[in-house]
Amino acid sequence: MTQLMTFENIREHESLSMYRDTKSARKVMMKEIKRVIEANPIFRGRLEFPIVKGERLRRLINQSLNWQHMQCEDPHQNPAIDTLFVDHVCDPQPSQTISYQSPACSVKSSLSTVAQYASRIGGSFPAKNPATKVIEDSDVLSKRMPIVTVDEVTSTITDHGQNHISELAISKDLPSTVIRTLNEGSSPVSMDFHPVWLTVLLVGTSAGEIGLWDVSCGGKMVARNFNVWDLGACSMALKVALEKDSHVSVNRVLWSPDGFLFGVAYSKHVVQLYSYIGGDELDQILEIDAHLGGVNDLAFSSPEGELLVITCGDDRTIKVWDVVSGNRCFTFEGHDAPVYSVCPHIKDNIPFIFSVSTVGRIKVWLYDNLGDRIDYDAPGLGCTKMAYSADERLFSCGTSKGGESYLVEWDDTVGCFKRVYKGLGPNPLSAVQFDITRNQLLAAGDDHMVKFWHMDNTQLLKAIDADGGLPANPHIRFNSDGTLLAVSSSGNQIKILANANGLDLLQGCGNDSIDASGVESETSRKNGNVAEVNSKTTGEATYGEKAWETIERPSQCQSLQLCADVKRTKISKLIYTNAGDAILALTSNAIHLLWKWPQNDLSSSGKATTKVQPLLWRPTSGLQLMSNDLSSTNPEETMPCFALSKNDSYLMSASGGMISLFNVISFKTMRKVMAPPPAATCLAFDPRDNNVVAIGMDDSTIMIYNARLDKVTNALAGHTKRVTSLAFSTSMKSLVSSGADAQIFVWNADEWKIQKSKALQIPDGSKLRALLQIPDGNKLRALSDSDTHVQFHEDQLHFLIVHKTHLAIYEVKELGCVNKWVSDSSEPISHATFSCDSQTVYASFVDGTIGIFDASVLVLCCRIKPSAYLPADISCSYTVYPLVIAGHPQKPTQFAVGLSNGEVHVLEPLESEGEWGILPTVKRNLESSAPAKTTFQGFLYE
Repeated sequence: MTQLMTFENIREHESLSMYRDTKSARKVMMKEIKRVIEANPIFRGRLEFPIVKGERLRRLINQSLNWQHMQCEDPHQNPAIDTLFVDHVCDPQPSQTISYQSPACSVKSSLSTVAQYASRIGGSFPAKNPATKVIEDSDVLSKRMPIVTVDEVTSTITDHGQNHISELAISKDLPSTVIRTLNEGSSPVSMDFHPVWLTVLLVGTSAGEIGLWDVSCGGKMVARNFNVWDLGACSMALKVALEKDSHVSVNRVLWSPDGFLFGVAYSKHVVQLYSYIGGDELDQILEIDAHLGGVNDLAFSSPEGELLVITCGDDRTIKVWDVVSGNRCFTFEGHDAPVYSVCPHIKDNIPFIFSVSTVGRIKVWLYDNLGDRIDYDAPGLGCTKMAYSADERLFSCGTSKGGESYLVEWDDTVGCFKRVYKGLGPNPLSAVQFDITRNQLLAAGDDHMVKFWHMDNTQLLKAIDADGGLPANPHIRFNSDGTLLAVSSSGNQIKILANANGLDLLQGCGNDSIDASGVESETSRKNGNVAEVNSKTTGEATYGEKAWETIERPSQCQSLQLCADVKRTKISKLIYTNAGDAILALTSNAIHLLWKWPQNDLSSSGKATTKVQPLLWRPTSGLQLMSNDLSSTNPEETMPCFALSKNDSYLMSASGGMISLFNVISFKTMRKVMAPPPAATCLAFDPRDNNVVAIGMDDSTIMIYNARLDKVTNALAGHTKRVTSLAFSTSMKSLVSSGADAQIFVWNADEWKIQKSKALQIPDGSKLRALLQIPDGNKLRALSDSDTHVQFHEDQLHFLIVHKTHLAIYEVKELGCVNKWVSDSSEPISHATFSCDSQTVYASFVDGTIGIFDASVLVLCCRIKPSAYLPADISCSYTVYPLVIAGHPQKPTQFAVGLSNGEVHVLEPLESEGEWGILPTVKRNLESSAPAKTTFQGFLYE
């Protein structure tokens, strides 16, 4: 050191000759330290800084300030927070009373609102408070719970009641006209409309009875009294409870989201699940000895695709059960009082469950065993129910022990409420019941009336007494589209209220009953429609009776496999060109294959034939094959679709991505439109104008797209699930749509308004389970798959409906079922189509067989086994089968099938036969055994 002091420049020393400046030296040192650390295997893979979202700091600041504000002795409703350098404290303000029922126009969007409420009712905020819990679990919640950032600490939610919402316009949507009164045997305590059949009402009573009503005619279709299905399998506690008091009441009834089953929660231990698919029969699915004491609520959820039922009860627990096996998946414990209600939901792909105890304690659970994530208080600290609206808004309604009722909208991310709705009166005897509609309305049964609010206005919109006779707190329930409202009434009655659309719905249903047997409705008979040819009575329309010809050898028919040197997966869509000289296929990997028949000596017309091998068409320009956008989709989860213009020049197609418009002659992509979501699921050109295309979407809407204008001109709403098929009728100027909700809609193709709608008659549960190969032990698996296909008859007055369980022919004007064929086979129908003259229906099955039906009576006349058109090694494997089938546009006896292995085969009868099967014999047998009938346009009428 002394030597260094003698140097005028320390760099004169040999060891310091490379020293430049402090900054550079530190850089060198840091590099060396970093290299040493990275070389240590203990730190390998652990040195990357965690990714922190930009809004994270803001959220933590908000939570901190909310916590400080909660500690204020006199918290202001809109605190002024100017700095973060000192703790926030509200200044004392003049003494004033702020009624919780009459909040100011702005309510602070923070947890402090809950604290303010707790202080006003004289309660204390829980030790395990929302802010503390959120901060404790912040790392977990940031990954698993839906997060919405509050941009400003003092942000407010303005009451939209000041926006002068038109009361007259909203009032038109209110179901306020009493159109039906139903008489139950005891007091109704819970009700739920079917999610698809909008006029079917499920009712549970105080005497333990459940009933199914068709409110369109006021008839009770099914009634069941409570009984334990298997008393020997029940717990001793349940047996003792029933011995002491045999009276059991219903606490809750609820349909599953797809409507194929419903659950009943009883006041003693038990939950029962039934399936209902029409008629007067209920199938017992599952009985669960769920809770000690009463089961207070139940709900359905599908967090990972498997249907679960969630229950809560007097034993202070929430339990999650597998619907198929009946096994208990989760048990959530933590409430210190009986659990009154549950509300499952999925937001931002995060599934979770709200639960509320009888003392108003709200907890949030994820589907794991790690305990509750969030814990806070409901307004009033009483029995409260929560529900999400269709647009993801959370509401709750409850009544305190003192009789004060509260209807509020919540901010579900931080546990505070946004709006408090005014107009509820004191209810000392029971909790107020409420419901939500998809058209932005809230309703609650209060003070012998039904009260309505618009979601964006805290002021009471309207109150009706439903012609009088309502109890103090009537039970209420909307149907899924908000057109009907069921209200419990005195004298064990239920009043059905309707708005204008509800009246149209009931008139459209007429006297049709929800019957899965396929028997013709009274309305159809009055309209002169033919009664169905029932397979059980004729014995000639089922696989059980061999009243048809069976083709099982290649020598019994003509078939041709279309060659292609392109790697392909399964054929998703198949169609002949309108000229009949080519076949177009769409594969599941989004590639279009076009085969064209040459014109030569064997085929002078150039039409499709089994005698000549067509050419896989490629444009001379050298462009690649037409292919759809698959950039953002999983091919296995999409519904590929295409439509060909009537001049065969243009193709609209989609495979889950954007919709492509192709020039079929040049293979050029002319345009891409409508990026998902939602994705297109079906397409149809308007035959009156090639520029107009109807597009069904997976969000249940139908878009009318004008290619010339390159814009959507109309959006049609009616279905509740994805639209699966569309077809135009030129003579009726109508568009028919079908969907996964098992509903048919007829739309006016000029004004794009609904003309008629009908729920399909799905076969009963035993047949459906047999078709799906579901063992008795697995009561429900894949029952929700109700995709349907529609195609118009040549007369444009009737259309074919294809469901995997049955074929049916309907007439357009009244949607009456003319004929129906229900499969008694164990194999579902994969697809079906009319022949070009509509006298034959070709149907393919998943066992590889092809059925050929007489369309006039829907009787099977010929069955083609896979061994007749597939090589022996493939036909015996039972893994290759037709997915789609298409009829030739000019040859009624020719059709093509697209297979699950990517092959396309064309089939025709032998030239010596000229037609398929024993159709004339079947017709003669039917006509000789049936009453005198007249034939009109291929259909039989009484």
